[in-house]
Amino acid sequence: MIFSRKRAEGARHARDERNAEVLDFDEAEETAQAPSRGPYDISEAPDAPRLDLGSLQIPAVPDVEVRVQADPQGVIQQVVLVNGQNALQLGVFAAPRSEGIWDEVREEIRQSLFNDGAAAEEVEGEYGTELRARVRTPDGMTDLRFVGIDGPRWMVRAVYQGEAANAPVAAGPLALCLDGLVVDRGHEAKPVREPLPLRLPREVAEQHAAQQGEA
Repeated sequence: MIFSRKRAEGARHARDERNAEVLDFDEAEETAQAPSRGPYDISEAPDAPRLDLGSLQIPAVPDVEVRVQADPQGVIQQVVLVNGQNALQLGVFAAPRSEGIWDEVREEIRQSLFNDGAAAEEVEGEYGTELRARVRTPDGMTDLRFVGIDGPRWMVRAVYQGEAANAPVAAGPLALCLDGLVVDRGHEAKPVREPLPLRLPREVAEQHAAQQGEA
């Protein structure tokens, strides 16, 4: 089942550069400033309209369609944001408190692509080191750009497709979605790299369950 919702509300967005210093949130002073852009931890997220998918909250950005693939129980398997010919696939994973995991994950992605016959190139982007690759799909060759953002006990993995994979400036509204993304990690212990749970909003889940019952 694909749930598709086009966000039409405006969203406030700050384009300031992220502070590169990684804070230990247990030891940070109370006077520390919240980051001027996300992805945000739920504890520091600004007020804004968002679509609540559980561990991820997607900001409302005009002309961006949110496509969600869920199982019969309403558990989300995939989240893809679409704007024109560009797409952004999102995933969020558990991480240790003491250090980020994007460097290791990025190397594993690079090695996996290499094993599949695809070369990958590391480039510096707004969030640090990214990975760009061209892969073969049933529809032909496709360009991908992998972005990773380490947060407090979580990591967001974002994969751009389309023109935005090669030209970050083309990401436009999708980049605004990534900058305004909110992660609700929860407090329970989870194995490192385990996907954090995603779910359909209640009203959508109820509609989905009813449709499954009629099938």
